[in-house]
Amino acid sequence: MEQEIREFIDYLHNTKKTSQNTEVSYQRDLTKMAAYLQKKGIAAVEEVREFDLMGYMDYMEKENFASSTISRSVASMRAFFQHMFALRRIDENPADNLKSPKVEKKLPEILSIQEVDNLLKQPDLTTPKGIRDKAMLELLYATGMRVSELIHLEVSDVNLQMGYVVCQENKERIIPVGNVSKEALDLYLDKGRDVFVKDDNENALFTNCSGKAMSRQGFWKMLKGYAEEAGIHRDITPHTLRHSFAVHMLQNGADIRSVQEMLGHSDISTTQVYLSMNINRMRDVYMKAHPRH
Repeated sequence: MEQEIREFIDYLHNTKKTSQNTEVSYQRDLTKMAAYLQKKGIAAVEEVREFDLMGYMDYMEKENFASSTISRSVASMRAFFQHMFALRRIDENPADNLKSPKVEKKLPEILSIQEVDNLLKQPDLTTPKGIRDKAMLELLYATGMRVSELIHLEVSDVNLQMGYVVCQENKERIIPVGNVSKEALDLYLDKGRDVFVKDDNENALFTNCSGKAMSRQGFWKMLKGYAEEAGIHRDITPHTLRHSFAVHMLQNGADIRSVQEMLGHSDISTTQVYLSMNINRMRDVYMKAHPRH
């Protein structure tokens, strides 16, 4: 089954243009499924039946896998076997009737505007590293882009004169950049990047101290360090700034369609989660402030 899984991942990458994160998730889910089936004596994709996949789901539940993990695995299996069926590698789709367990929807963790402000004040602008870190944090919050999109930006993707960046990792989109972020980027390009980058052929906008493209792990570690310095005692991730960007935009009057486009959501229902968070916040403000409550 390994060969079919590899072909499926290639299909996602080349035809569906999925992100690296999506492909890694599918690969992980399907490899675990194949390992389970192998132990049951099922090695070929055409041998898999619906009760085999139901047995795998039961196994995950007994092993106390999170509902979200099982749900994601079901989605991976459905997509994989649907592809195999479309290619006529199998006569019937064994995943057709699989049902995902109900997953409790958790609202995204966000920072307050004051917390974001404190976080963005932490980098030391007297050092090239601080200048770089400030530019990365400001740009992430200014655009709401994913961290994978941030670290894959090239110098040519930034147009400071017109005030926008081009994200090209998934579907290409143009995102406006505000003055504060533009100033941070301008300072970085003027006094920060050349300190790290000695290779004229290096196109990455943001690099590590060795002049190579910044990694997700490197950025994550940097963010956590600044969060601690800012007194933010929560487990924040790069996606926390993306969530915060969306909620703060809506709080300040942005329409949901514009926020959807800037975030790169294909389905507006994904963006509507932030709208519900904004409504909850307005309700809290009302309850605290209205004289006749």
